[in-house]
Amino acid sequence: MRAPPTSSTPAAGRLSARLAFAAVLSLLTTLPAAAQYVPERGAWERRAPTAVGMDAALLEAAVAFAEANETSVDRDQELSQMQSFGREPLGHGIGPFRVRGGAAGVIVRNGYIVAEWGDVHRVDMTHSVTKSFLSTVVGLALDDGLVRSLDDLAADYMAPVELPPGDGEEGVDRTAFGDPDLATLFTSEHNRQITWRHLLQQNSNWAGTLWGKPDWADRPDRDTGTWLGEDRAAPGTEYEYNDTRVNLLALLATGVWRRPLPVVLRERVMDPIGASPTWRWHGYDNSWVPLDGQWVQSVSGGGHWGGGMFINALDQARFGLFTLRRGQWGDTRILSDDWFTEATTPSVPEPGYGFMNYFLNRPDEEGRKRYPSAPDEAYAHIGNGTNMVYVDPVNDLVVVARWIPGGAIDEFLGMVLSSIDGG
Repeated sequence: MRAPPTSSTPAAGRLSARLAFAAVLSLLTTLPAAAQYVPERGAWERRAPTAVGMDAALLEAAVAFAEANETSVDRDQELSQMQSFGREPLGHGIGPFRVRGGAAGVIVRNGYIVAEWGDVHRVDMTHSVTKSFLSTVVGLALDDGLVRSLDDLAADYMAPVELPPGDGEEGVDRTAFGDPDLATLFTSEHNRQITWRHLLQQNSNWAGTLWGKPDWADRPDRDTGTWLGEDRAAPGTEYEYNDTRVNLLALLATGVWRRPLPVVLRERVMDPIGASPTWRWHGYDNSWVPLDGQWVQSVSGGGHWGGGMFINALDQARFGLFTLRRGQWGDTRILSDDWFTEATTPSVPEPGYGFMNYFLNRPDEEGRKRYPSAPDEAYAHIGNGTNMVYVDPVNDLVVVARWIPGGAIDEFLGMVLSSIDGG
């Protein structure tokens, strides 16, 4: 590869329950007009906690807790990657990293900032929160009719593409005379069953290699004998968090848009919601493809091997408010309301996950929730670190907390929620 020039259908009862839940969630987000404030570009109104029904002392205690509980993970994100994912086979980084800042965050209620801590302007890696930006550009493609249905086969939208040597599907012969042949990605008997929905829900079980990373190399089974096995669960039946397959969705979406995804995101979402000009969405050193006579970088869905979205806490909060408002920004409809119903509907294989990266808070069959202190209707965009954009339609609340240990999140959210009158 030359370098760039410079389902199984759910049971009727479960489906009905999900639709009912989505209807309740939609009602909860239909707030009075006075509560639908959204910030202008370059300005965000701050209000005292008491002005939005929150106890100032309790909120201050929550912020102090977040500041005192910074993750112990090394601030050098490349070193941190090597200490965790770097131990995987082929786990070396292939995209940019950055030394992170300290604990930081923003709390937004009724659209107004009521608390912030740390350097909220610092641009840091946001890891798998990137996946929610990726799913958003897929939602835009659906709105525009570029994708007819999420249940369409991905194969119907994916042309053969020039990829690095060794990339492509398992078991698909290529002649490789001279320059490598164009690779296919949804041609094998297994892969051609995959739909957009499977990719969004992370249950496609796609088999192959992309950007030099085989699907089995991401969070591999301890049993090394399974790595190259051919027995795979059918698409839609098994949830597996897998960045190779996320990056496959990014490449698929890039081909549909025929444009770099960061350009689509900037024009259609980030500029309209007034984000700063400092965020950047990176791919990998080798994730360049020729598209319509130009070299385009296919971006990554997280920082697993480097890259992904680099962004500040205030811009994360704007994105969280955008999802809380279900795509409505003031008088402007940016993304359809139906998309957020889809994104927050759990899949059959994983009831705690909607579209990437919407981690849901609905109780499982045994009544357990991701965040016991939070409402069932809440969800969070989560990335390694931990980076968290918590979205709570019941309390009209967005909480960005960066570099907080995962085990401290529920206690922190409980403190924030207890500061709300009646909490």
